[in-house]
Amino acid sequence: MSKKEMTCIVCPNGCQLEASFENSGPGLQVTEITGHLCEKGPVWAEQELTHPVRTVISSVQVDGGDLPLVSVRTDAPVPRNMIFDVMKAIKAAKTTAPVAIGQVLIRQPAGTGCNIIATKNISTRIS
Repeated sequence: MSKKEMTCIVCPNGCQLEASFENSGPGLQVTEITGHLCEKGPVWAEQELTHPVRTVISSVQVDGGDLPLVSVRTDAPVPRNMIFDVMKAIKAAKTTAPVAIGQVLIRQPAGTGCNIIATKNISTRIS
């Protein structure tokens, strides 16, 4: 049996968790999680150990906008090992103003099940 110490990032408590797990069969089997002050900690720790995911946040170039970049994020978490592939797709992307909050700018980057959406409104530049 192995143990891992983790700092929970789900709520402001920042609990120091200790997870016990075994490498059995095709994956990791979490057997116990201690140190949490709320119910969210054990759920987060198990996910972090067995299938870690992240929301990716970045920016995309905008042609003809009142700002040169629009902030973007994934509309769903992506597996941690896919982050660099998603970032490569974001870096290669360019859009044209106007851009609306929630607008899908990239559909399923790197074959993930998420989309890249705008998180800011960008108006067309007035000359």
